[in-house]
Amino acid sequence: MADARDAASFSAEQVAGLLGLGAAQLRAFVRKGFVDPLRGPRGELRFSFQDLVFLRVVARLAEARISPRRMERAVRGLRARLPDDRPLSGVRLGAAGAHVVVREHDRTWSPESGQYWFEFDAAPVSAPADPTPSRVAPASPEPPLEVTATAEGWYVFGCEVEASNPDAARDAWARALELDPELAEAHVNWGCLEHEAGRLADAEGHYRAALAIRPDDATAAFDLAVVLEDLGRGGEARAAYDAALALDPDCADAHFNLARLCDGLGEASAALRHLQAYRKLTQS
Repeated sequence: MADARDAASFSAEQVAGLLGLGAAQLRAFVRKGFVDPLRGPRGELRFSFQDLVFLRVVARLAEARISPRRMERAVRGLRARLPDDRPLSGVRLGAAGAHVVVREHDRTWSPESGQYWFEFDAAPVSAPADPTPSRVAPASPEPPLEVTATAEGWYVFGCEVEASNPDAARDAWARALELDPELAEAHVNWGCLEHEAGRLADAEGHYRAALAIRPDDATAAFDLAVVLEDLGRGGEARAAYDAALALDPDCADAHFNLARLCDGLGEASAALRHLQAYRKLTQS
């Protein structure tokens, strides 16, 4: 750790080790302008915790086969469109096919063009004057007759159509829960669907319902922590991440997210401890 001016300052070696990057790959990310690290007293690169968070996202996009040129354009677009006081690490980036997208609550948009994405579109479109999209969502498919007999059948059917028809998945999981109100998996999947759609309060409700049914569900506990963090309830999120780790000590992402929360609270030693735990788990 460095001085109080940058309480979470990491060397290139530390960043590469924590994120599992090669030295050449890390230098390439810096050269392409994905982050702008400071220089130490001997001219060495020093990375902030926010740099570390953003580089982890960039590394995951690279793993998803997003081209470096496209990532460069996305980062340039982000810097041009974000307020000066909003760091890149505070933006939720994801991959949609070969594209980089920003997910913000109830909308998804392209940092390259600023255009919005409709959930069922294969490519970005400009936000129209009329809010009604030019295409219609696919009609709900008819489940096989045998599916309607059991809660498990409806649950599996919802999982099968989730990607292509979210509304049909919601309906299927609602039917599953009517038949078996104790089916925690339906709440977890439904919560994930609402979370991805930006309906954070609904997602929280489903995750809590799953935990009420199955208190030892580590996935639901972790997902609840993430949605609480997205809702800006950092104290509750931290407690939820701790609960997730109590259920699953090998949850590397919980350690990473806790490191980010601790850093935001100025708890540099706790942030580093969770980062070290994250790296140890991801190396094994």
